[in-house]
Amino acid sequence: MNQLLRWIGRIAGLVGLLMCMAAVLVRASGSYVMGNFQVGTMLQAGMAVMILGCLAYLTVLVDGARD
Repeated sequence: MNQLLRWIGRIAGLVGLLMCMAAVLVRASGSYVMGNFQVGTMLQAGMAVMILGCLAYLTVLVDGARD
């Protein structure tokens, strides 16, 4: 289970980082929309996915402390 949570944390962190970077780059180019989504929505979704990754890592740490 810990291995699965670690991989979820890694993948979620990477996806969230890429989403945030894409939102920042599109906004820096002067556009407010990327595809059908507003850039602010993409930034918030990226932050939410990164938080999911952090929570997955936190679960691994807490579970390891109990052993």
